Amino acid sequence: MKYLAAYLLLNAAGNTADAENVKKVLTSVGVEIEDKKVSALIAAVEGKAVADLITEGTEKLSAVPAAGPATGAAAASGAAAGEAAAEEAAAEEEEESDADMGFGLFD
Repeated sequence: MKYLAAYLLLNAAGNTADAENVKKVLTSVGVEIEDKKVSALIAAVEGKAVADLITEGTEKLSAVPAAGPATGAAAASGAAAGEAAAEEAAAEEEEESDADMGFGLFD
């Protein structure tokens, strides 16, 4: 993803988005470069317009199912986590209400 982001940034800035420039962008922010991934990216986007790449990516993302209600063990663990968080919040609220020691702002 970081390689694609560098590629798109170069295109948006009007620079040549080749392997060398992608590497320069990534090294400038301290990212370790994997030459195979840079080469794979350049090969995958060669001859394609950025707008076409975005359209293609959007179509692929629309095919991914969105997170729905949890079922089975996931729902049970989620419910347990929710109850624990609610208990913590209640205990924290109780501690905060004791902190004013009965003195209100307008007393």
